[in-house]
This record gives sequence, C-alpha cells and structure tokens, in this order.
Amino acid sequence: MRTFHLPLPEHLHDALRAEAAEGRRPATEILREALEGWLQSRRRARLDAEIEAYAREVAGGDCDLDLELEAAGIEAIAAERERP
Repeated sequence: MRTFHLPLPEHLHDALRAEAAEGRRPATEILREALEGWLQSRRRARLDAEIEAYAREVAGGDCDLDLELEAAGIEAIAAERERP
C-alpha cells in the first residue's frame, strides 16, 4: 500500500472526522472507499461515452441493431413488465 498526502479544507476535514467518529471507522478507510467509488463512476462514464459514440457512428449502417431483434426485445420487455 502507498500513501498520498491530501490537504483538505477545514470544513471537509471536520466533516470527515465526524463521519469517521460516528461510524467508528478510520477516516482513511472512508476516503479510500469514496475514491474507489468515484474512480469507478468515472470509468463507467467514459465507457458509456465510448458506447454512445460507437452507436452514433454505426447508426443506420450494417452494424446497427437488427430491426427484428429490436422488436423482439421490446416485446420481451413489455411482456416481463405485464407479469405480476
């Protein structure tokens, strides 16, 4: 494990310490989890953007979604929603 020095504004430092005390967890553990979650959301956002760019690029072309497959998918989703 490596360390990283991160100066925090006083209000953020105080809020972090209060959260750590309330949850009886180390502040570093809370920050590590928060950072991992943020990085994961950034990776997801980049992947979503890449997928969207690809979909726009191939829209209407040979790689576009098959219309019959799309219709079948819509029917399957509708049927699933109708089930109790």
